[in-house]
Amino acid sequence: MNLPVPEFIRFGREICGDLAQAERREWWLANGLGAYAAGTVAGTLTRRYHGLLIAPVNPPLGRYLVWAKAEAMLLDGDREWPLATNRWRDGAVVPQGYVHIETFRLEGRMPVWTYAFGDLRLEMRIWMEPSANTTYIAYRLLSQSTSLNPRLKIRLLINARDHHGTTQLWNFNPVIEHDLEHLRVVHPNWFELHFKCRTGTFRSEHVWIENFSLPVERERGLPDVDNHLCVGELLLNLPQGQWSGLVASLDENASPYVVEAMRRFRAHDAGVLALSGVVNPELYNAPPWVHQLVLASDSFIFKRPLADAPAGESVIAGYPWFGDWGRDTMIALPGLTIATGRIESARQILETFARFIDQGMLPNVFAGDGAVPEYNTVDAALWYIEAWRAYVEATSDQAALARVFPVLQEIIEWHCKGTLYGIGLDPSDGLLRAGESGVQLTWMDAKLGDWVVTPRIGKPVEINALWFNALRTMVEFSRCLKRRPSRYESLAEQTKQGFARYVRPDGLGLYDVLDGLAGDDATVRPNQIFAVSLNYSPLDPNVQKRVVEECGRELLCSYGLRSLTPSHADYRGAYLGGVWERDSVYHQGPVWGWLLGHYALAEWRVTGDAQAAQSRLESVRDHLLDAGLGTVSEIFDGAPPHTPRGAPSQAWSVACVLEAWWRLERAKRAAQVPQSVVSTHAA
Repeated sequence: MNLPVPEFIRFGREICGDLAQAERREWWLANGLGAYAAGTVAGTLTRRYHGLLIAPVNPPLGRYLVWAKAEAMLLDGDREWPLATNRWRDGAVVPQGYVHIETFRLEGRMPVWTYAFGDLRLEMRIWMEPSANTTYIAYRLLSQSTSLNPRLKIRLLINARDHHGTTQLWNFNPVIEHDLEHLRVVHPNWFELHFKCRTGTFRSEHVWIENFSLPVERERGLPDVDNHLCVGELLLNLPQGQWSGLVASLDENASPYVVEAMRRFRAHDAGVLALSGVVNPELYNAPPWVHQLVLASDSFIFKRPLADAPAGESVIAGYPWFGDWGRDTMIALPGLTIATGRIESARQILETFARFIDQGMLPNVFAGDGAVPEYNTVDAALWYIEAWRAYVEATSDQAALARVFPVLQEIIEWHCKGTLYGIGLDPSDGLLRAGESGVQLTWMDAKLGDWVVTPRIGKPVEINALWFNALRTMVEFSRCLKRRPSRYESLAEQTKQGFARYVRPDGLGLYDVLDGLAGDDATVRPNQIFAVSLNYSPLDPNVQKRVVEECGRELLCSYGLRSLTPSHADYRGAYLGGVWERDSVYHQGPVWGWLLGHYALAEWRVTGDAQAAQSRLESVRDHLLDAGLGTVSEIFDGAPPHTPRGAPSQAWSVACVLEAWWRLERAKRAAQVPQSVVSTHAA
């Protein structure tokens, strides 16, 4: 069952020829190993993270920029036209190849440019080889030329720096070797980068290109000038109507055959779509923007082998600067894997993380260099149980459930008796308390030095919504495995009764934190939505309805929920400035994309109208044509026009929208079946 890859993301000269608009839009690729490639429609490098191959040369996530850019110039007799565009430290934009871009589009995930130079039209494509630290660029002439021999001269710019940094001149000095079809860059005792081409000839260089300007980094208050080393030049022939190109790889045996490599990439994307439609028929006839999210979901899953689990997998929380985070992985897992039919990946990820459970806690952050994981999170382990619930619901995999059940029991018991960071059960009301000075534990986790911006010490509302959901899930798991569920039933009933304390007497939703340092916190934040959106709710239907109404009235925007009501004195409508300015408002007004899916599910829970709830998600289609093309940003400004901010490609933003669309589509179809349907969303 083949599904066509989506191609609705397309721009003409009105966008491509406007430098500000063309730079605002970025393409992102990933290879399933933690590597990525990225750039702008204009071809400029505006971030330190832009480049053609950013690879984990220190696995699993020690990612370095190794291939920065391919500076192409079209030669046609005595005429020359640049394809490249560069910004420089002095403000100059030279060359200005972007003015020749006739169209840009995404073919699935593959970025495709068409350039027009007089009677010549040229197509360029970039893609990464799945499961290899390898990037291809291919070119072909689209129109008959009066020229006898149009060719491309391509300068190859490389680097060897951490993707979070910038380069100092002469910071590295590689050995450069070449023959006609192969240029080899050797970093002694480290790695090698191989360029290959079958339709052109290489010559070597060793020239530093200085003072590339990085305007996005300047906007973020970070170092904004970079330097790259030109290691060679490729003179590429362009046979009429045929593909020519080159490959760059950390693998000496990477294939130089670009046509076959392109077929492999297309087949991979086609396979991702086909699998989703076979396993979940609701996605087969989904609109193209939903299929684009299915493809985007594949970019976040990567191989994370362990000594005792060589097939281990995990999730990149977001591109470009995130690694694999426990909380983000578990929140995103149902949308990235179960909704897309990647059942084996779901199990591999869940079992990979099971190895790191410690005192009932799931790691918040895995260190990329293999250092000891950090456990400063109160919710990751509870999201882990919810991810297992979604997996078992989809698969009925009792064997996997039986293997992990002791781990899940351990999570519950540690939370009952108390674990790290003051996390433990209050026997007086059945609610979890958490927090200690100087530690950020909830997803609202911004910290500057010793200042935790939103500490939320006490009993946060979403933690106890997750706790109740986990306890009810353990009841069902116990029954599934034919074990006595009475302990979890008793705990869940106590938590349900205690949860009534969150209901505000004024009828305006729920308290955000109970028993905090300053008492009960009535600040209107989106955390209360989980008491409705999760599979099991501790609230009666009338209160659920009031929660959704309050979040809709105060927090709902086109792309998600604000992290704080605009009526609060601490609200900030824009996420701008340096690190201090941005982190201090991270959860004080910005709209979070991952919350849109939860709002839509919550709205459906209280109205029963899956069509109306699903329509909340349609605005994401427009966003897919902005910022990170074909993917969903981390956050947006709280104030209109809700400009995209933060990471341009975020796992849980993609996953939660996709999961919600899929579940609501399934609900729509179930409602059309003339049979009695019993909801599993029970108090």
